[in-house]
Amino acid sequence: MAAITTPILAQTPQLRPLNILHDLPGVADLVEKCFADTMDAEGRRYLQQMRHAGQDNVFMRWAANAADTVSLPLSGYVWEENDEIIGNVSLIPYRDKKKKIFLIANVAVRQDHRRRGIGRALTDAAMRHAQARHAAATWLHVRDDNPGAIALYLGLGFQELARRTLWQAKPDRNATIDGLGITITKRTGRDWLQQESWLKRVYPDLMNWYQPMPWQTLRTGPGAFIYRIMMDYEVRHWAARAENGAASALLSWQAMAGMEDRLWAAASSQGSERALTALLLHARRNLPWRQNLILDYPAGEYAAAIESAGFQPHRTLLWMKLPAENPVHPS
Repeated sequence: MAAITTPILAQTPQLRPLNILHDLPGVADLVEKCFADTMDAEGRRYLQQMRHAGQDNVFMRWAANAADTVSLPLSGYVWEENDEIIGNVSLIPYRDKKKKIFLIANVAVRQDHRRRGIGRALTDAAMRHAQARHAAATWLHVRDDNPGAIALYLGLGFQELARRTLWQAKPDRNATIDGLGITITKRTGRDWLQQESWLKRVYPDLMNWYQPMPWQTLRTGPGAFIYRIMMDYEVRHWAARAENGAASALLSWQAMAGMEDRLWAAASSQGSERALTALLLHARRNLPWRQNLILDYPAGEYAAAIESAGFQPHRTLLWMKLPAENPVHPS
């Protein structure tokens, strides 16, 4: 990628643009060291892909010309001392309604080099990069148990707009909903409008640029059925019903090749605790051949109900945004 001439780069020769032809193995090693204790299966696959890409000359030639156009971590900055990469930040471009958005990711500094301002310098360089490319917005996410990083990003002008927890559970043939007083049925076509409304609340358009809702996969009708067959998606849908037969919560399971199984929970903002617990237990019982089930949900919402179904929180992320009109702070 082309270097950007900015004061921060001129004043700190250790900071330079990522060179994907040479840096990917070193960056992968650094990210693994910094996040090994919190990395999930998807993160480990990401590192494997990064190391493999670093050895693929055809991919490298393509990537060198695609860094700012595809949603892959092909550009960014590294901090190098004594020919070792000890700090990294990645920049991933996205499009939302034809507007360019950058996600700042993989902000990592080797433990023995922290508290020297390296993370701030890397983040500042990434912000300048996005600004120079006229980004409509710049986003990042950070774990809620990292107060130092949260304070840094708030100080740089980022605003928290969402907080979400990733839950995980293993299938369990012995999971039971006995005693909950909830009836579980298959979802019907009449349930879809209610499910769609609840899903839009739980998975708002605010995050659609990063994780688009698979509406065509989840909705009913022959068009959606044909789409799932063509894309080789497997889905199941269940409804938890009240005594009057109305759905009090709905749950969809989606399986895609090469991805972890996702659950899409749809419930009102309150009052459906037992229904949601029953649905999640039902999914664990009825998907015994799967490896892992994951659910992304607004942090704190229905947390007790989800835990009661045997799910454990893997991480909670703060999603933070730097508006396009917010100038980069001078260094």
